[in-house]
Amino acid sequence: MRSKDKISYFYDGDVGNVYFGPNHPMKPHRLCMTHHLVLSYDLHKKMEVYRPHKATPTELAQFHSADYVEFLHRITPEKQDEFMAEMALFKLGEDCPIFDDLFEFCQIYAGGTIDAARRLNHKLCDIAINWAGGLHHAKKCEASGFCYINDLVLGILELLKYHARVLYIDIDVHHGDGVEEAFYFTDRVMTVSFHKFGNMFFPGTGDVKEIGDREGKYYAINVPLKDGIDDNSFTRLFKTIISKVVEFYQPGVIVLQCGADSLAGDRLGCFNLSIDGHAECVKFVKKLNLPLLVTGGGGYTKENVARCWAVETGVLLDTELPNEIPDNDYIEYFGPDYSLRIPGGYIENLNSKSYLASIKMQVMENLRCIQHAPSVQMQEVPPDFYIPDFDEDDNNPDERITQNTRDKHIQRDDEYYDGDHDNDRIYNV
Repeated sequence: MRSKDKISYFYDGDVGNVYFGPNHPMKPHRLCMTHHLVLSYDLHKKMEVYRPHKATPTELAQFHSADYVEFLHRITPEKQDEFMAEMALFKLGEDCPIFDDLFEFCQIYAGGTIDAARRLNHKLCDIAINWAGGLHHAKKCEASGFCYINDLVLGILELLKYHARVLYIDIDVHHGDGVEEAFYFTDRVMTVSFHKFGNMFFPGTGDVKEIGDREGKYYAINVPLKDGIDDNSFTRLFKTIISKVVEFYQPGVIVLQCGADSLAGDRLGCFNLSIDGHAECVKFVKKLNLPLLVTGGGGYTKENVARCWAVETGVLLDTELPNEIPDNDYIEYFGPDYSLRIPGGYIENLNSKSYLASIKMQVMENLRCIQHAPSVQMQEVPPDFYIPDFDEDDNNPDERITQNTRDKHIQRDDEYYDGDHDNDRIYNV
């Protein structure tokens, strides 16, 4: 066991002030609410708090195409009529609207995940938290599912400079398709996603049969679930699979996406998880004692998102939080009982024991195929700035392909600074 974990926490209040629109389920304001719960429980006193740097266009283009990044930089709500063709090309519109300060929003949440990865790489912390990150649907050249820049892919690319193998775990109710797609052809990253699966449920991918390809065959693991899964079923399956994954794959670092739309009562979700059930997965991953990067993700009942990520911040700090929420700037959102925990839900659990057993069996069979894979035996960490490369001639552009850009690393002297007093400001509601 490590003695006491050193934790870096990234937050910029500006990320919570953007507005997707009146009827849009994504409310970045949930990040301000989360942060104020963290403050009200005095958790910030147990961590190093940083304001992230704003990721530069060059950094964003380590994964995303330069023309897509440039368009995000240029587009504003006033210019939408002028650039309808480009908006259609890059899949911007109803789900991924154009709003004021869109590009800065992307720069902040991506910068937080990149900074978190760099601190882990340089052993400046054991665990790094960026609740603003976790936007796992964005693709190389397009926005998707409320996500514009895929901060997780950028963070993983950063981690690959220092770690031979990165394990990505996703407990959002939606399949982590953007991250899986980016690393579908490499054994340097194993992606494991637990999600609701169905043709009518976004994004419609994540079947247990999607296992990766070429060098990445068997390195994508999907755990497709049905409506109503509860704490007991979910956590048992999670612990069994993740234990075997870590045993077989031997990652050097873990990235954990904690989408809170898998909680009971989520506006877009359909699971029965309580906050304690969701947090049990975080607790289990923490106990593996590997360097850990933790992000947010989905979550559309914002007061429950804030509750969940505050509890999970406490879990990462080995601090149990009292159920009564202390007074804070957003206390009225947590009425009438002002309690931290929420119960599981009452949606019928359509995940039979036989269904879950069959999924577990298929995942275990796939895992056994990697037992003797070269990457598991690999002792030498690749050189700094290494990014897995693929022969473009072999890639059919109509197929799902991973990113293929060279890393142009920018070293910033002012990348980190103490931000313990970043909160002395007025936040717009």
